Amino acid sequence: MTPQQTAASYDQLAAHWNSNEFNRENGISQHQRAFRFSSEKGPALDVGCGSSGRLIELLLEVGFNVEGLDISTEMIRLARLRHPDVLFHQADVCEWNPPHCYDFISAWDSVWHVPLDEQENVLRKLCGALNPKGILIYSTGGLDRPDHITNPFLGQPLYHAGWSVPDLLRCLEQSDCVCRHLEFDQFPEKHLYVIAQKIGPGS
Repeated sequence: MTPQQTAASYDQLAAHWNSNEFNRENGISQHQRAFRFSSEKGPALDVGCGSSGRLIELLLEVGFNVEGLDISTEMIRLARLRHPDVLFHQADVCEWNPPHCYDFISAWDSVWHVPLDEQENVLRKLCGALNPKGILIYSTGGLDRPDHITNPFLGQPLYHAGWSVPDLLRCLEQSDCVCRHLEFDQFPEKHLYVIAQKIGPGS
């Protein structure tokens, strides 16, 4: 699936993420762990922010100045209704150029929708958009080898891609980031998240 096809699927699914049926605790404890490594509370970015607003609210509560990014028109529309004072970018993360650097970037259950051959470019872009000592929390599939699949969810096709754990760690190192935490947090499922930090002066 192309990013535009994924966006069309999420246009149809946006109401689910905005409803009481969606688990608003998803990813919260993992982000709270990531905050422990964060020393600055300036600009933050929620990549694939969706319509639930739960991570936007969490980042605001901690003291960040938050922006959201999503490719889905309907996700962004609902997100703006929920948080009218937050800056949202509607764009394909593969093509989007960050307007500045951030102290915290969340890419929670979002970048795995990016085409497999764009995964590395997107991760490098996000690492490059971190301020020194900035934090990235990034979830993906914990795979031994790169793979991708398309499966239905609530009647809509959704594409998921992931590269290998060694490739992920290599990319972080080459992007001047250090892995502070790596966890299979839904074992035996292959859901993996990492907390990475941009190397700063004196590190």
